[in-house]
Amino acid sequence: MSGTYLGMPSFPKAAHEAVGNTTLRANLKHATHTIRDKRARAVAELDDWALLREAGKQIKDHTLRHLDTYLVQLEETVTAAGGVVHWATDADEANRIVTRLVKETGESEVVKVKSMATQEIGLNEALEEAGIAAYETDLAELIVQLGHDRPSHILVPAIHRNRGEIRDIFAKEMGEWGRPAPEGLTDTPAELAEAARLHLREKFLRAKVGISGANFMVAETGTLVVVESEGNGRMCLTLPETLISVVGIEKIVPTWRDLEVFLQTLPRSSTAERMNPYTSMWTGTSDSDGPQAFHLVLIDNGRTDTLADEVGRQALRCIRCSACLNVCPVYERAGGHAYGSVYPGPIGAILSPQLRGTASEIDASLPYASSLCGACYEVCPVAIDIPEVLVHLREKVADQGGKGHRLEKAAIRAAGWVLDHPGALAAGERVAAKTRKLHPKKLPGPGAGQWTNSRDLPEMPAEPFRDWWKKNRT
Repeated sequence: MSGTYLGMPSFPKAAHEAVGNTTLRANLKHATHTIRDKRARAVAELDDWALLREAGKQIKDHTLRHLDTYLVQLEETVTAAGGVVHWATDADEANRIVTRLVKETGESEVVKVKSMATQEIGLNEALEEAGIAAYETDLAELIVQLGHDRPSHILVPAIHRNRGEIRDIFAKEMGEWGRPAPEGLTDTPAELAEAARLHLREKFLRAKVGISGANFMVAETGTLVVVESEGNGRMCLTLPETLISVVGIEKIVPTWRDLEVFLQTLPRSSTAERMNPYTSMWTGTSDSDGPQAFHLVLIDNGRTDTLADEVGRQALRCIRCSACLNVCPVYERAGGHAYGSVYPGPIGAILSPQLRGTASEIDASLPYASSLCGACYEVCPVAIDIPEVLVHLREKVADQGGKGHRLEKAAIRAAGWVLDHPGALAAGERVAAKTRKLHPKKLPGPGAGQWTNSRDLPEMPAEPFRDWWKKNRT
């Protein structure tokens, strides 16, 4: 996985700083509560939601078990339709492929429809190093790009920004990237949207190369699918002469009919709509319409390693709806930047450590970025048991060692020895009872001390239970 976000502090450190930002917390609370309330109403309209959820799970699991077969089939159908398929083992290889393809067109700029895969591999930065300008066209991604910021949400990357902040970003930065914002721009949604539309329109009409991701790829027909709400994706997918789609290998579904399930569950779980305003599908190239050259770059970038983990592989079912973020009490307070990845929230806490490994401080801390309340599992439209994977990953992190884990293991071994020797346990209980007036109310140290910052230690009884039992129950 790309190193774009590596080097960040661990989640507890980053979250500690984030929760002190009252503006951020207010923005997140308002946005996530609004989205999840709307989602609940949209889901309640379907009497068969539980069956659709199970169907989505079964389709994804079946596809992952036979991923090799369906990927080969996809390559064949895309090629037969006039497209060219490229395989990328990691982020660096994917970036080299895309950069080469753009350079071969002779162009020095591209327009992009929102793609988490390209963010994952750091494509914009790689293109910039090669002298190629990449323009984001999704409204929220545009805000992030103009603000020299990072996305903090899967569905709404600029969820941490309010309207006033967005107005200031547009007024200050748009002129540096193209058409400037109108004079006297206010923070009303209609004016902000119009400013973005005018700014982007000239880029759409000028660009010869478009870069996209895909929500789904259909192995049966070689069809790619993008769902969006603004129409920017439709412009990127149809106007350029060359289209390059960068997609993770897990986004595949076997047949056209399988889309029926996900085109019902994805919009309701993400934007709380019955269907997306724009659902774009394309199969290869056509002589009379759309791009004349189509390239599909399939990226692994840690997905095969994730697939090998029988518990962790369920993270690859994810359809990027973001429902888990909107119900997570940890995300609501810490925000997306604290996760140090393009994938924030509960799904990021299990996906990033598997794609990138747990060698870095931030990735080793992500499995602990949860209260294990289970709300994420309840809303997931493909039934990913995120709490189960979190516990599984915590075990892996503990097994690789580290100061805190070594101390914990030593304490467990000591406790095990004491519990195996009743005489030592009884003697320890008597000493603890006799010295109870000397016991502190709080535990020392930065680790154990955090536990007693908001609670007192239980008071030690005057005598051990076994001694009381001997006196009163002989």
